[in-house]
Amino acid sequence: MLRLAAIAAAVGVLTASCAGGHGASSLLPVSSQALARSPRDAAIAVPAGWAATATRGATIPGAVDRGALSPSTPITIRVGLNLHNADQLATAIASPAKRAPMTPAQFAAAYGPTPAELQSVVSYLQGQGFGNVHADTQLVSADGTAAQVAKAFNTSLESFSLGGANVYVNTQPALVPASLSGVVSAVLGLTNAAKMTVRPNLTRVHASCLITAAPTGQCAPTFNAADVQKFYDVAYVPDASDTKVAVIAEGDVSQVVSDLRFAEAKQNLPQVPVTIVQVGLPSPDTAGVVEWDLDTQSSTGMAQNVLGLYIYATTSLSDSDIASAYSKWVGDNAARLGNSSFGECEYQAWLDGSMKIDDNLFMQAAAQGQTMFASTGDTGSSCALAPTNGAPGSGPPMVSFPAVSPWVVAVGGTTVVANSDGSYAGETAWNAGGGGLSQFENSTRWQQAVIPSSTGLAATNLRGVPDMAMAADAFSGAYNVYAPNIPGVGNCSAGCAIGGTSEASPLTMGAYARMMSWTVNMLGYAPPWLYRDYLQNQSGATTVTGPPPTQALGGFHDIITGGNGAYTALPGYDYTTGLGTFDVLIMAEQIGT
Repeated sequence: MLRLAAIAAAVGVLTASCAGGHGASSLLPVSSQALARSPRDAAIAVPAGWAATATRGATIPGAVDRGALSPSTPITIRVGLNLHNADQLATAIASPAKRAPMTPAQFAAAYGPTPAELQSVVSYLQGQGFGNVHADTQLVSADGTAAQVAKAFNTSLESFSLGGANVYVNTQPALVPASLSGVVSAVLGLTNAAKMTVRPNLTRVHASCLITAAPTGQCAPTFNAADVQKFYDVAYVPDASDTKVAVIAEGDVSQVVSDLRFAEAKQNLPQVPVTIVQVGLPSPDTAGVVEWDLDTQSSTGMAQNVLGLYIYATTSLSDSDIASAYSKWVGDNAARLGNSSFGECEYQAWLDGSMKIDDNLFMQAAAQGQTMFASTGDTGSSCALAPTNGAPGSGPPMVSFPAVSPWVVAVGGTTVVANSDGSYAGETAWNAGGGGLSQFENSTRWQQAVIPSSTGLAATNLRGVPDMAMAADAFSGAYNVYAPNIPGVGNCSAGCAIGGTSEASPLTMGAYARMMSWTVNMLGYAPPWLYRDYLQNQSGATTVTGPPPTQALGGFHDIITGGNGAYTALPGYDYTTGLGTFDVLIMAEQIGT
């Protein structure tokens, strides 16, 4: 997974200013009682003539304040616009049905910002001196300076030095004129103080099945495409050659395509059609190639073939650039499925407003029959404030965004055990697989039917993650990535085994792509179908002895052992593996019927 390497993490976390910039306080609750009332409801006080957005002010504890950001600093902003009839939209999304999905034009007419609203934002930015003003889906992008940003949004931008890096943060909330009240949801690009980083769980062991010392003949496998298909029981389910998929990526991804061709030749797989979609300015960064190699090779390896693979390459892993990539994926409406193997502590997305903007984009995707799959992180029941890959409990008790968005499929991780022939023996919750309850997002109608909700935090109707899980443990269940020379990793011509929930998420996308092709792409948005299958088969759950034991529950392996820190895998939905992992054949036969 790409985890948040917040620059502030060296000595602390960003803290919020929730009331007009006064009385800044930490967003990290100190007790379970504090969790019961989500800080997402905190009000922002605004002066007369202005209106609040979802972008709050922040500071960086422990950093050296270098004063106001230079007024001439160039900044690209992205202004998100609110949806209309959002409650009606949520109700429509919640009902699984085989129907033609909406087109972007149909969505815009029924739920999107009106042309007049878009023009009002464009005109305002142009009047404030911004250049390159461009409206796309639900976003309006523009280029300006720090001085123009501060004036246009009645905020202040402060420069800080921390760990040898110079960063800036909006220390006051972003406001808009009262005439744009209800039109603008949030403003992105006002801070660069948090970045994502690539730190996959990597081993160099290459083997289809490593025999364990146990006398049962079971294996701790690493997967090639054929192996993972067998383990998750693809059987006679056709490949995904009728379905297009996408990977959201960053930087220079040209090598990713050549690495994919190398892996396809190595495993005798068909060459899938690849389209690189550049979003924003090109970047020479290749640090993430190992991640994008994993995403592209594991998803298409599970799918065996796809109608098309789109790689959306954005400029950076900032919340602003990622939102732009999501907007492009949704606006293009070309790939029905997408994968996001990155994340950050959910408070960060709430703080800068990207949670609001991305949630709206994901709702549009759902209405258009698109599904985004997102990894839940590799720090167990906490979220990562530093690159502590695979270390449960190393951060605050929060979950990862975008996985926590109610409108994506959040994918956690398992440790797998195979029989000596590579077939399924059992799984247990991976100790580092991300999971827990959100403090900022609410659950959906379909999740409310299964989530433990009688007592505690879940009684407040908070979103739980993950929705489901797949193989993630680099020591038992990693996926073999092939490439002659991956930046920062080296020669993987013989295969480098890589795990993490950034393996689990693209595997899930690849499996669902097969189900989409099985139903001639009539399934559409995944979560309501997945939860319905689970609910329809609850009474028929049967225990499979393993070891480790699991329960067969419809098209899911219900994982009932293991834990991720604060949470334990139990029969039924839980905050370690969600509904469980796919039995692809059974799910394909049941889903949509």
